[in-house]
Amino acid sequence: MPDLFSIAPPNPPSVDPELWLHHMFSSDAAIRGGVVRRKARDVERIVGWPRFRAELHRRGYRAVVNGGQVVVFCNAEPLRRLD
Repeated sequence: MPDLFSIAPPNPPSVDPELWLHHMFSSDAAIRGGVVRRKARDVERIVGWPRFRAELHRRGYRAVVNGGQVVVFCNAEPLRRLD
């Protein structure tokens, strides 16, 4: 029997993708050029990866995905990976 809790529910009708993006990028951290984090499942379910990536590109931001989380760097600074 499949795990029913691992299946993302359909997009709730009350969540508008454009409003969700606006809310994310108008947070204090985003406005200050900081970092915002969201569940990867929410990005996929509410906005979709193509639209999300287009918005990152439009704003000149970068993001990484790790452990089911999307971490967005709300600035155009280069990223350096620390090993």
